[in-house]
Amino acid sequence: MASQEQQQKLQALSDEYQDLQSELQNIVTARQKLDSQFQENKSVQKEFSSLSDDANIYKLVGPVLLKQDTAEAKSTVDGRLEYIEKEIKRIEEQITGIQQKSETKKLEIYQLQSQLQQGQPGAA
Repeated sequence: MASQEQQQKLQALSDEYQDLQSELQNIVTARQKLDSQFQENKSVQKEFSSLSDDANIYKLVGPVLLKQDTAEAKSTVDGRLEYIEKEIKRIEEQITGIQQKSETKKLEIYQLQSQLQQGQPGAA
């Protein structure tokens, strides 16, 4: 009877661990996407720094190129970079939290498996 309860608890812990791993994978993917966006915007910022103040900057809006104010364009890119940096920091905190939860669940699973194996000496 106790063994059946332990098996159910082990299954529940395993399911929780799998959910955490799936969530972690999704968050890591989001982190990679932010990294890509950050690098793109850094490249644009670098290009802007080499332009003169009276340079013409155009923004692609659908199929049309619209002239944009240089200061406004630079400000937009700077704001984007700041936002992306904050998002990266937030996601890294999430990653750390999920990794800690995963390690805790993994430890619980190992402990329960160990108890089950000790309770059933004939089991392999």
